[in-house]
Amino acid sequence: MVRGRDRLLAIVALTVVWMLLWGVFSWVTLLGGLLVSMLVLTVFPLPPVTFAGRLRPGGLLRVAIRFLTDLVVASSQLAWTAFGGRRVPHSAVLAVRLSVRSDLHLTLCAEAVSLVPGSLIVDMDRAAGILYVHVFDVTGPADIDQFRRDVRDLEERIVRAVGSDAEIKLINEAATAGSTSTVGGSR
Repeated sequence: MVRGRDRLLAIVALTVVWMLLWGVFSWVTLLGGLLVSMLVLTVFPLPPVTFAGRLRPGGLLRVAIRFLTDLVVASSQLAWTAFGGRRVPHSAVLAVRLSVRSDLHLTLCAEAVSLVPGSLIVDMDRAAGILYVHVFDVTGPADIDQFRRDVRDLEERIVRAVGSDAEIKLINEAATAGSTSTVGGSR
């Protein structure tokens, strides 16, 4: 039952990506996307990814709005830094420990971080739940701390949008404990 649901979700996601890549929304691209999706999943079966959570529309909307806001703000800051030319920007590689260590949430968080201009995942420690992130234009320790908080806030929004009750409990415990533990520093 769960495996079938996961396979159906993968087919739908791959079909949506297919249609977006073609840029044409028609019955032909829909059927072609479905066929290609089923073929890909048959020839290259995905490892089982357990999804114990549930989709929460309000949380998904918050994730989407904040993600779009982050895209616009980060793009503007990156453009300002590139065209400003007043100072040499510094970068850093930061380690950020996440509260929820499931492969799905690590992947979702890593993808969201990498899609925002100015940050890129360079490595991940699945067992420890640590993302290693290259960050552009870091001016000091305050920026490093702020970026770590931003990644943890992103994780919280993602878990509240698609996480299980147990995962939300982990996020709540981390928030009430004032989870400020960090791993590593700038390099």
